[in-house]
Amino acid sequence: MLEVKNISVSYGHIDALHNVSIQVPTGKIVSVIGANGAGKTSLVNTISGLVRQSSGEIVFNGEVLPKASHKIVAKGVVQVPEGRKVFAGLTVQENLIMGSSKLKKPFKEKEAEIYEMFPILGQRRNQQAGTLSGGEQQMLAIGRALMSEPEFIMLDEPSMGLAPVIVKQVFRIIKQINAAGTTILLIEQNARQALGISDYTYVLENGHITLEGASADLLADPAVQKAYLGD
Repeated sequence: MLEVKNISVSYGHIDALHNVSIQVPTGKIVSVIGANGAGKTSLVNTISGLVRQSSGEIVFNGEVLPKASHKIVAKGVVQVPEGRKVFAGLTVQENLIMGSSKLKKPFKEKEAEIYEMFPILGQRRNQQAGTLSGGEQQMLAIGRALMSEPEFIMLDEPSMGLAPVIVKQVFRIIKQINAAGTTILLIEQNARQALGISDYTYVLENGHITLEGASADLLADPAVQKAYLGD
């Protein structure tokens, strides 16, 4: 579904990505793991059109993705950003409305689906998003992304800052979204969770892909265990 072909990204004199290539097959969960500063967010922001690559191309469903973010969303590609970035002064429902510009079915129908997936959001639908807990904000950010009914969703550090019990809940929801037919690119610092949920994983270090393989194989790799799993 998605092919990132030899992209490089620089911020001034700082190189963030160097000839990075990844593939995300239809219906799969592919993860990218690595430490802070490895280039993970630069990768997902480039796919989203928020950052412009200096070389390489990004192909989605056989076509080069347009450069403008709103056109990328129209193609069925959405991002749940690092740090959630909900609209704090808007209610839960208003946040969902903000994500529904490309929605084809009636808003109320899709809103009900989101509340079925995240019952706590239904209870807080008239509450300002800024007053929600971190876990509730993460659920809202995912729900807002799903309002456009994307084919492909990118989750940037969805476990960041969340309690372990909430992390498990969020990752169960990610699996549920994938099982319903949405292809997922998961950007994660929590390597154990990412490897445990995904089909294939890329390891990004200092802007380079240094390792890749089936997630189950990497989970059993002693080098990966030592570097990323604390084993």
